[in-house]
Amino acid sequence: TLGLAYKELSESDYNRWAQKLHAANTSMEKRDEKVKDVYEEIEKNLKLIGATGIEDKLQDGVPQCIERLAYAGIKIWVLTGDKLETAHNIGLSCRLLTNDMELYIIEEENEDAVRKKLQEIRNGMINKIEQLFNVYIENKNKRLDWKDWGIDVMKFNRYRKSNYQYNSKTQRLNSHGITTIDTYQQDNEQFEGFGLLITGQALVFALNEKLKMKFLEIGTMCKAVVCCRVTPLQKAQVVDLVMKNERKITLAIGDGANDVSMIQKAHIGVGISGQEGRQAVLASDYSLGQFCFLERLLLVHGRWSYLRISKFLRYFFYKNFAFTLCHFWLGFFSGFSAQTLYDPFFIATYNVFFTSLPVLALGVFDQDISADHSLNKPYLYTPGQNDEFFNKKIFAESVIHGILTSCVIFFVPYLSISNATRSDGITLADLQSFGFAIATILVIIVNLENALEMWYWTSLYHFVLWGTIIAHFLFHFVLYSTIIDKIFKRNYPYVGVTQAVLSTGNFWFTLFLTCVILLIPVFAREFFRMRFMPTRIDRARLNQKFRTEEKAAFVTHIQYRLRQRRQSVRSGYAFSQETGWGRLITSGLMQSKSNIFTRSSKM
Repeated sequence: TLGLAYKELSESDYNRWAQKLHAANTSMEKRDEKVKDVYEEIEKNLKLIGATGIEDKLQDGVPQCIERLAYAGIKIWVLTGDKLETAHNIGLSCRLLTNDMELYIIEEENEDAVRKKLQEIRNGMINKIEQLFNVYIENKNKRLDWKDWGIDVMKFNRYRKSNYQYNSKTQRLNSHGITTIDTYQQDNEQFEGFGLLITGQALVFALNEKLKMKFLEIGTMCKAVVCCRVTPLQKAQVVDLVMKNERKITLAIGDGANDVSMIQKAHIGVGISGQEGRQAVLASDYSLGQFCFLERLLLVHGRWSYLRISKFLRYFFYKNFAFTLCHFWLGFFSGFSAQTLYDPFFIATYNVFFTSLPVLALGVFDQDISADHSLNKPYLYTPGQNDEFFNKKIFAESVIHGILTSCVIFFVPYLSISNATRSDGITLADLQSFGFAIATILVIIVNLENALEMWYWTSLYHFVLWGTIIAHFLFHFVLYSTIIDKIFKRNYPYVGVTQAVLSTGNFWFTLFLTCVILLIPVFAREFFRMRFMPTRIDRARLNQKFRTEEKAAFVTHIQYRLRQRRQSVRSGYAFSQETGWGRLITSGLMQSKSNIFTRSSKM
């Protein structure tokens, strides 16, 4: 905002003032003060012309985007160069701050005052917690953390609306120095958590070595933090403080040159291309056209990426343990010599050709629910924050699964093929036939396991999955053929093994038996999990499926009713007493134009 004013000066008055300004600018002592005094001398008795203001309104969709991100469990800190009042209004307009929040403001200008204010805020938080939950916190010096009480700061009211949830949480409070005084009494007071507003001057002292941990403690207890009048360096310092002490994944988003240091400091930097140049975009990891696209980046593509990478890693460990440990089991029968179970060509191509494309398709194309459902269900983002798809437990399960798979793949063919013979009476118990049988069963099993992991089946995935299995057979038919052996004259011991093994019913029975032993338990486990212990994603997938079917049925029903209504309107012409009304009826103008797809999309 700028104020415009003017004053008429004669040439002599201006020359006299210009000499004073020149003397002040060339002064060797107190130059700044003298220049300021000279300007103050001429900037008096001005006539006001008017004022200018630049509208800096929020982009479309920003409030809804921030609301969804907050509901997804993402803590949002606003670091802005605007003044306190403007920053407060921005927080209210984007729904980051609400009137039902306990809002704390820090605008002190010295270290002692900031220290006292931080301690006052901390004591106020303790009193508010004790009042709301009717508890007494014995160890008030321990760092405050909502997780110690089993409460999500982003969904505070939800934990206060259920007596059952509260009573189940209080059993854990005693282990953290909290003693329950009385049973929970629900009141009608609306409380949406704590909010913090701090100025850049106060932030200078809050970020020093003595106070930064207390400031961080208070900031993490708040649902929203707004830092105003901050410098680019302070933005980077706040991000660095959270990164080093909270060990959280941080994302910084901005659109101007003042945000470059913050964007470069965070784990993930997002630049918005706009009217303030492209410095932020050039320094970022991702570039967006508008702020509202951030919700799609995180809630859709970010969540899908985490899901895909987790499945990719889990399956990759599984298939390689299943492949490698078959050599280990062979060692018990070969005296742990250097004898390999598989053909050297298969060892070289197992990860390159016969199991690579399905797992790549899983890691690139898989998705649990559609993009629209992901945006409408932001709470599905929290499993990624809690490492529910890949952690130490899941890694151990993948290793154990791979070990058990290798046992079944090795010992079932060993017991089945050891006494089997071909139609010409030749035994199948030679190492080459045994190794090819295990290799074939291994490729089929691990690819079918991959298929069970895949949620989003496409024509491309069908082609990759079944094409990989077919390619395995074609590759070995050609590799083990007599024609290739004659061309290269290598005297290969695997010549004719493919035809010999695949022509026996014993192999196909062994393949069927192995698939039953390994895949039926996986089917059963998934069935009981979906039936008795469904996750939030499982329920969302079922909801999407049923809503899609209901939507299709609704559209079909409405189309049928519209056809019926058109027929009834046309037949009404016979009962019309006036030709004018008859033409109106037959023209179709009386038919209401109902957009069935608009209605169905709101279901």
